[in-house]
Amino acid sequence: MTKSFLRASTAAAMALAILSGPGLAGPDDNSLVWSADKEVTAVDTYFDTSREAIVLAQHVYDGLVYWNPDTQEFLPLLASAFRQIDPVTVEFDLRDDVTFHDGSSFGPEDVVYTFNFIADEANGVLNYGDIRWLKSAEQTGDHTVRLHMNEPFPAVLSYLALVLPILPEGHFDAAEAGADGRKRFASVPPNGTGPYRVTAFGAGDRIEMARNEAYFAGGPKSAASLDAITYRTITDGATQLAELMTGGVDWIWGFDNDQAAALKQAPQLAVVNAPTMRISYLTFDLKGSSGSDVFTKPEVRRAMGHAIDRENIAKFLMGENSDVVNAACHPSQFGCTGDVAVYGHDPEKAKALLAEAGYPDGFSVELYGYRDRQVTEAIMGDLAEVGIKTNLNWMQYGALADLIREGKVPVANMTWGSSSIPDVSAITSYFFGGGPDDPANDPQTQEAIREGDLSSDPAVRLAAYEKALQRIADQAYWMPLFSYTKNYAFDARLEFTPSADEMPRFYASGWK
Repeated sequence: MTKSFLRASTAAAMALAILSGPGLAGPDDNSLVWSADKEVTAVDTYFDTSREAIVLAQHVYDGLVYWNPDTQEFLPLLASAFRQIDPVTVEFDLRDDVTFHDGSSFGPEDVVYTFNFIADEANGVLNYGDIRWLKSAEQTGDHTVRLHMNEPFPAVLSYLALVLPILPEGHFDAAEAGADGRKRFASVPPNGTGPYRVTAFGAGDRIEMARNEAYFAGGPKSAASLDAITYRTITDGATQLAELMTGGVDWIWGFDNDQAAALKQAPQLAVVNAPTMRISYLTFDLKGSSGSDVFTKPEVRRAMGHAIDRENIAKFLMGENSDVVNAACHPSQFGCTGDVAVYGHDPEKAKALLAEAGYPDGFSVELYGYRDRQVTEAIMGDLAEVGIKTNLNWMQYGALADLIREGKVPVANMTWGSSSIPDVSAITSYFFGGGPDDPANDPQTQEAIREGDLSSDPAVRLAAYEKALQRIADQAYWMPLFSYTKNYAFDARLEFTPSADEMPRFYASGWK
């Protein structure tokens, strides 16, 4: 099927829908149906790290604390208060009026179970990198727990709020073993304390949730207005758009700007382009283990930066709220700095750097990608202008990430959303702090990052991260490109406001 045929089919479906208007109205039964192309396999952040799973988990589960994106504050959620006991210990007083969806009471034993389970590397949680700071959890009173860290970690509240939901004690005990003998933890039915409970789960297809009538009062998550929320996986973009136009779904996101322009013709819809914390970047094989050693030379990596018209890609493919990014972080994150080497669009300079590196006629290389093919293809076009010919390999994220860790990928166009954590430890430290995803393994960079990660003094952290980010940019270990935006479209009768952390809070939404 050709692209032109797809465009024509989509346009025809949208035109028909504009004329016909919505067919299934969410306000009638106070429900919301939202859709994306991701096949969610688990409704928690431990065994599905997709953005959609994180969003669902925020509705089904609660964490100890809550991040308010409007006030930039951390507030108690399942905790009633928290305090730093010493540089490696945080204590939490817990609420005594919370129950799980199965009716069991929430208490300190659930917190201890959750953190000791995920801290055990043998259990294989997919976001293990988010809890490397955690040593153990212990109950210290009837309604009190302490978290012990391996070393000081000033960003601990960010992680507790966004990607570490609390599970009931023994939650994964019922997990069945697969043919390989390994427990299938992702298959355990969700059981949280959040404002919505899961009533039906079809992996990769449909997840239905109903309002938790027993949700505790007085917390920072609002009393949910919607009676029911359904998530539908619709992998075909044209079908997604047509379903929105005809009322089969009420809310979608992640479509391109041309589609957004077409959707704005429909008076029954609201269409919004909003910034996110995701950035696009190129990562290189710095060691030459992939079969190509071209990126062992910093001149080549710098040439790549000067070859790509990042401003043009940001403006025309991302949207009005996208910005060129120069440092290996998102500008809104604590510790991110703009005071780094800048690789502005300059094809002639790129050619000169290639010649200096010994490639006056350019070279050919395998380029990998997984998201937003039109962006990667635009990058390929810019590279071709300076003599860098690329052959595109398109993969799923998980498989590609594994190949990059194994040093088998010469260059890849990747993205990172930091799990919406507003701190550079969620990106710069993750990729350059010496972990398995560190392409440089540079002691100088790692030393600066470690100082930033461990200090409780914000000024010391800022200075240390600036030093690390300047080093990364000078050596062009990465080539940051631009920040992502996200297009949202939804029934105009829905009260919904996007937030920059890319975390739709449907529990705070309702019908006008």
